[in-house]
Amino acid sequence: MKFYGYRRADGSVGCRNLVAVIPSVVCAADVAQAIVQNVQGAVGLFHHQGCSQLPPDLKRVTDTLIGLALNPNVGAVLIVSLGCEGTDYARMFQEIQAAGKPVEIIGIQKLGGVSKAIAAGIDAAAGLVRKISGQQREEADLSEVVLSIKCGASDATSGMASNCALGYAADKLVSLGGTVIFGETTEFIGAEHILMRRAVNQEVADRIGFIVNRMETRAKSLGCDMRKGQPTPGNIEGGLSSIEEKSLGAILKSGTSPIQGVMEYPDRVRTRDGIKKELWIKDTPGREPEILTGMACSGAQIMMFSTGRGAPQGYPIMPVVKVCGNPVTYQHMEQDMDINAGLILEGQKTIEQVGEEVFAKILETLNGGMSKNESLHYYSAIEIHTLGPVV
Repeated sequence: MKFYGYRRADGSVGCRNLVAVIPSVVCAADVAQAIVQNVQGAVGLFHHQGCSQLPPDLKRVTDTLIGLALNPNVGAVLIVSLGCEGTDYARMFQEIQAAGKPVEIIGIQKLGGVSKAIAAGIDAAAGLVRKISGQQREEADLSEVVLSIKCGASDATSGMASNCALGYAADKLVSLGGTVIFGETTEFIGAEHILMRRAVNQEVADRIGFIVNRMETRAKSLGCDMRKGQPTPGNIEGGLSSIEEKSLGAILKSGTSPIQGVMEYPDRVRTRDGIKKELWIKDTPGREPEILTGMACSGAQIMMFSTGRGAPQGYPIMPVVKVCGNPVTYQHMEQDMDINAGLILEGQKTIEQVGEEVFAKILETLNGGMSKNESLHYYSAIEIHTLGPVV
């Protein structure tokens, strides 16, 4: 099967053609935002990291920002640097340039302050928009698609309807040679043994167990039991009584394909060793701003997002399509929900029928169709998942 997208110099294919304005540090975010507000075709990645962090986190942030810049939906990049941050903005520029992607960088301190940086940034971003604006979509195979999947604001309908439909679509894409990534390590608890049985070998199974234990250990180091934060109050109100119950429903969105491996948060699908294929886990938290960043950083062109109570969030460089398992929520939030999987519970459609609808929506979105949160510009809340303290 085919779709039409934007072929990049590194061989990847995007479903959007955006100029990403990326502050290398939180201190540059306001300048980046002012640039984006004045340039059509530019989007901003306004995170809150990049300074006064320990070296492992500064490397993690730098690697994540590079991954976001190399996402195939990004046609060109403007880096906005302060000049004294902890992230390696020079390496960011070099790696983006080495991938063959148009990239510019401005420095607030070097240019003489905020006003001058905004003016220079507007000119640079506008120039990049013009540079990539003439690129045409071309035919590509579905085997070149990287699909990310997530569930959020879940209730009892998520595991009975929307996650099941996502799992069907995930299996179908894997069967066609594509790549599917899912995460939310916090929502493996109590069901990790099921995922471990699906691992392609013992090494991968052990790794799944390791990331669950590592996440719980981090919580315990703060004197907290992870199970006190999951399920969330909204989950409980929606009928999920325990983390085990939530996890059993959450993992259904991954389908039934064998799990090929586990990716760390900044890892990308395209590496020097080749392209990761089939089904992969990425070690991420469940909260939307962090996991959406992690998935976009992987190189995912699109996310299918299952919800029961109604989570409207999107992401600046990755279309996020909402599949709602609760028919009442869908009717109440129809302007935010893309697909009504609640029809499964009402007996009007089967899991397979809604799964095919999800797959058709993937194709439509890859070919340029907008998700509802894209059309509303509801995608500015992003964050990068870090591990250590701010110092």
